[in-house]
Amino acid sequence: MTNKRSDAKAPISLTAELPPDIDQRYLVPALIRGLDILTILSGNRQTLTLSEVAAALGATRSSAYRLLFTLGALGYVAYDNSTKCYRLGPQVLSLGFGYLAARDLVEVAMPHLIRLRDRTGWSAHLGELHGREVVYLARVATRRSIASTVHVGTRLPARRTTMGRVLLSGLPESEIRNLYDDAALATETPSTNLADLLKQLTEDRNEGFVVQNSVYEPGVASVAAPIRDMTDRVVAAINISAVALFTNDAELNGALKTEVIATAQAISQDLGRHVAAPGTAPPRKSSASPP
Repeated sequence: MTNKRSDAKAPISLTAELPPDIDQRYLVPALIRGLDILTILSGNRQTLTLSEVAAALGATRSSAYRLLFTLGALGYVAYDNSTKCYRLGPQVLSLGFGYLAARDLVEVAMPHLIRLRDRTGWSAHLGELHGREVVYLARVATRRSIASTVHVGTRLPARRTTMGRVLLSGLPESEIRNLYDDAALATETPSTNLADLLKQLTEDRNEGFVVQNSVYEPGVASVAAPIRDMTDRVVAAINISAVALFTNDAELNGALKTEVIATAQAISQDLGRHVAAPGTAPPRKSSASPP
């Protein structure tokens, strides 16, 4: 006899992710169900009807409604009366921000920087913008005998370095104008003007990375990419610095650039930024159905 429910999805539950040896006597089923709802609403379909939530939980509509009502009263779930659908509420953000605030940027980035050093063979760095300077927050030195001389705490001019250019490109034009003017730029070496700087930063922003070969420091090549937080704001940058004699423009703009960008994206994801997988369709909207 054919099973008519063979296509039905199994109910979602966080208990499936629990260690097999955990003592389940101390678990609170209602709390697990509530967390299951938050997990469901943070998935591909971010708005669901009462019936859809109940089906996903493998629960009755009345049980699902009580859980949704409780979460809604606390601000973790919101109900749209026009579509009869539920979605995550603003209170969920407080949990996310609290978690992210507890994780230091250097702590999050360091494992990725170590892998970047190991995969490229060159020193990897993390920096952030302080005014018109980029400050080095972390460094993972190359294992080669020849290495860059920068160390944690080093300050370099932002507009002339790869990480600095990446960080400046993440600022709105008004902030860049507050940092630089034609008079100040004319006295720097090499001299430039505000219009040319803005043009360069626009190009950097569109590219999403910066490559330099013996530009700021003769004999040193570098590739940098931005680190973004959950609001998509550029909060830091990473780079690798290589000895120009042992690399070339093709490698800098090829394999090395790919590694740096991938590492920057991985750190950004650990900071809460959502990066959709290639070819992923946007979340579908639920059809409205009465609860």
